Amino acid sequence: MSLLQRGISQSLLRNRLIHPHHVNVVTRRCASTSTSPASNSWRTAAYATVFVVSTGVFAAYYFDARSAMHRYVLTPVLRNMFDAETGHKIAVKVLRTGLGPTDPVADDARLKFQLWGEDLSNPIGIAAGFDKDGEAIDGLYDLGFSWVEIGSITPKPQAGNPRPRVFRLPEDDALINRYGFPSEGHPTVLSRLLARIPRFTTGPERASLRDGSMLAVNLGKNKESPADSIDDYVNGVRTFGPYADVLVVNVSSPNTPGLRGLQNKDSLEKLLLGVTKARDELEPSVLTYRKPRLVLKIAPDLNESQLADIADVVKGNSIDGVIVSNTTIQRPSHLKNASKVETGGLSGVPIKPLSLKALQTLRSHLPANIPIIGAGGIWTGQDALDFAKAGAEMVQIYTSFGYNGVGTCRRIKDELVQLLENEGKSWGQIVKGAVDKHSWKEPEPKPTMVEQLKTEAEELKSYLGLGEKGEKVEGAKEPAPAPQSEKTPGEEAELKGAAQASVL
Repeated sequence: MSLLQRGISQSLLRNRLIHPHHVNVVTRRCASTSTSPASNSWRTAAYATVFVVSTGVFAAYYFDARSAMHRYVLTPVLRNMFDAETGHKIAVKVLRTGLGPTDPVADDARLKFQLWGEDLSNPIGIAAGFDKDGEAIDGLYDLGFSWVEIGSITPKPQAGNPRPRVFRLPEDDALINRYGFPSEGHPTVLSRLLARIPRFTTGPERASLRDGSMLAVNLGKNKESPADSIDDYVNGVRTFGPYADVLVVNVSSPNTPGLRGLQNKDSLEKLLLGVTKARDELEPSVLTYRKPRLVLKIAPDLNESQLADIADVVKGNSIDGVIVSNTTIQRPSHLKNASKVETGGLSGVPIKPLSLKALQTLRSHLPANIPIIGAGGIWTGQDALDFAKAGAEMVQIYTSFGYNGVGTCRRIKDELVQLLENEGKSWGQIVKGAVDKHSWKEPEPKPTMVEQLKTEAEELKSYLGLGEKGEKVEGAKEPAPAPQSEKTPGEEAELKGAAQASVL
């Protein structure tokens, strides 16, 4: 008997917790449960094997973005344990580490399309606002997005509005934010973009550094800058132009005082003239060997007259595209969650009708060669298809990504492939048909007076059967004889007399 077993027996006897008769039984059982070093080694090896196998299975499940664990376990836990802003920051940090999940499936050929003559593997992008400072660019590409848009980025660092400034409306599948452009500023974000670039690259001529994808930088302005100043945007073009495929001019956030005023026709004219001039002065990028595309991002709260004005300005200033839309300041009457009274921009499912209507209106005022990118309330593959049929070249998501987790992009793509298969068309074919049908078309010029007279003369000559010199053409039809009057001689005499009287 070991010293430990003997001590246990004596303690039990001393405290009268066991009859002396049972001491031997207890000690025998203790002895029988003691194991040899060899059995301990086998048990340790078994536990280690189970742990390794379990860890491997968990890792395989975790790193696949399609796993239900992300949608139904990890994302809800994150949402319930932390407030909206903290949960958002944790998600960005995880994707930044390179330890986030990935989309392991190649995109279906039906999803491939061209934007500005460049191939994209699918039409799903992540909107600005998720990765505000360019921390998780490659982590987002790994989730299957073909378009990653970082920002909004302001020239100087700024904290944004006070917290709390993000509010979930789970009953409405919606979100309200009043972030106010929190940004680490141009220098910090630029350093991150530079750090991504390999010293020697023979990859695709894209700032995204990936085939079939684009990198967009969303430009904002500092809160302290004069409301009518365009300098922040011009600085953004000069800073990020060489390192982006697309630059997005954001004049539609409702959380920076005076910003939406830049959507007015005169202010917008000045702004777009300034940024296009700055873009045109850039040297071709060492990454893309071309200059970045310029895209304008607008609000869904504009009426038809305002959208028509924006279209006129866009057409006249070499802007390459428009994103419709940002968040809305409207509050649909069917919202349920108590946070609906919070100040800020509403996003999510309730905004889809507003964004779709604004897109349809703008599409009817823009020519087919200026693409529109749809955003706002896109939750499913059917939502994405609705935007395509309204004339959107591609779509962006944000709020649905926050609610449904890292597999959202893959899930929308899979749903979309099935819908396209049912229609027997590709995404590109759907979009082309819609754009051709709904876009503004140059009206045919009206004929001059001389051209109109010549046309009428030709029609008359053809009717009379005359040749070029006015001679009668053989075989030409004679003009039809005037119809014979069916009036009586007395009625004809009365009409003749009335006509003579009218002459006199």
